[in-house]
Parts: sequence; structure tokens; C-alpha cells
Amino acid sequence: MANQNENFFEKVYSIARQIPYGKVTSYGAIAKALGTARSARMVGWAMNAAHNLEDVPAHRVVNRKGLLTGKHHFDGTNLMQQLLESEGIVVIDNQIIDLDKHFWEPEIRI
Repeated sequence: MANQNENFFEKVYSIARQIPYGKVTSYGAIAKALGTARSARMVGWAMNAAHNLEDVPAHRVVNRKGLLTGKHHFDGTNLMQQLLESEGIVVIDNQIIDLDKHFWEPEIRI
């Protein structure tokens, strides 16, 4: 099972690396792009495990409502928010303002 998880995590990271600067996507959108629409939680686990991978912009992955649900996995109190704000994304009360404007839909790759 570990190899299967590692392979899934790598696929998640491959998509996360494609999220453009100043854009965000959701756990569910990544899961859907991988052909595993019901595995949004697994995508979340993959993103939580990505904190040591500097080439994976985990701060650009939020929940479907634009909430910074993964913020506790970043060093520093508001690091996830600060990273997003440095890319021009407005965050108020842990939620992205104008999510539709900043949302990036990954390509489906089944």
C-alpha cells in the first residue's frame, strides 16, 4: 500500500507544480484531474506531506470554498496566507477573496 500512496502523492505533486503564480486550486479539483474524484482527502494528506518539498507550492491548494484549511502545516503563524498575499491574492479570515478570479482548474489526465 505504501508504494501505491507514494505513487498517488507524486501524481498530486506533479499537478501542484503546475499551478501558476497568483492562482490556487482545490484538493477536489486535483483529485478529479487524477480521475479519483472522491479522493480529495488523500490529496490533502499528500499536500500535508509536501512541506519539505520546496518545488511543490502547497500554499496554492485550498478547500473548495477557498479556505486555507492546510495553514497549520506551514511553519509560522500565517505563512500560507503571507505566501498567497505575496502573489496578489487577498485573504480575509483564512478565506480567499474572489476565489473565481484566482481559481486554476487542472487538466483532467485519466
